[in-house]
Amino acid sequence: MAPTPDDHADPFTPPQPEQARAERVYASLFRIAQRHATSEEQRRRQIHPSVIGPHEAIRLVSFLLSGAAQLDDGEPEVDHTDITAALSLVPLARGEMDELEAGLLQMARGRGMTWNEIAFGLGLGTPQAARQRYERLAGRTD
Repeated sequence: MAPTPDDHADPFTPPQPEQARAERVYASLFRIAQRHATSEEQRRRQIHPSVIGPHEAIRLVSFLLSGAAQLDDGEPEVDHTDITAALSLVPLARGEMDELEAGLLQMARGRGMTWNEIAFGLGLGTPQAARQRYERLAGRTD
């Protein structure tokens, strides 16, 4: 069978890094779910048992507003105050994500990963970009 323009083997078609990144994101979610989140108990390890986290609250309001999640019977509609509350949590959630990313980068380096490997995982073009990203994150989270 002759290669088509959509084949990655076609030397005349430039690579599509965004498509490869999207495929890697899906594969990453699938891998982690299959290895570390196969049961309800495993999935709950990172969730506080009685308090919703900032990122969960933001996602919940977003999902309810978009229709991706449905309200339960008797649950109030999402109003402007709910939206304002979710928006108020964005800086906190962003800060938590920065701390998680900085910690993950430190642990990756501690496990022997190179900046080139880390850059690939982050979807960055160069090892220098990955190192600079870590330095910015470390500066913000200190």
